[in-house]
Amino acid sequence: MSGETEFWWDPIYKGIGGRDSRRRRRRRIRTRWLSSSVMDSLLGLLRIRVKRGVNLAVRDVRSSDPYVVVKMGRQKLKTRVIKKDVNPEWNEDLTLSITDPDIPIMLTVYDHDTFTKDDKMGDVEFSIKRYIEALKMKLDSLPSGTIISRVAPTRENCLSEESCIMWTDGKLVQDLCLRLRNVECGEVEVQLQWINLPGSKGL
Repeated sequence: MSGETEFWWDPIYKGIGGRDSRRRRRRRIRTRWLSSSVMDSLLGLLRIRVKRGVNLAVRDVRSSDPYVVVKMGRQKLKTRVIKKDVNPEWNEDLTLSITDPDIPIMLTVYDHDTFTKDDKMGDVEFSIKRYIEALKMKLDSLPSGTIISRVAPTRENCLSEESCIMWTDGKLVQDLCLRLRNVECGEVEVQLQWINLPGSKGL
């Protein structure tokens, strides 16, 4: 070794001893270009902590095996299945890449079935616009526990109670208690938290 630092893209130009094909070189260049393009449009990451379900619908004999699916645009994430529990506690983080905060988030609860199609146990749709607006404010000097904004429940936002956007421990979080639609009963509690990503476009 000559002591010179070789970066990962060096083989594109050097050819790894002549064995690197042109197709592989083109693929690496395209991958790097796509990565750069994605970062240019990425505002940051949204961590959704799916805390728990409350009084979910029964879909099996006496209980359900619920899990949560979160969708935003083409992104789709899901929690683990919790067996035989209509008041499950997931406490699981699902992280979305945010390029357009105007796109609503869809959350759906399903009952896992081994031999048949999973049954729906309700859904909600909610917006992160108010949360994003609060993120754009300068909050660093505020004491922990400061409430930045309150969102009242309406028929459109699926909230079952008032939601507070709060500055706590140097982070902006929003707790939401969401009443499920298209089902006889059930709520899901989640918490939103923003993650700044180095190299992204940012807010």
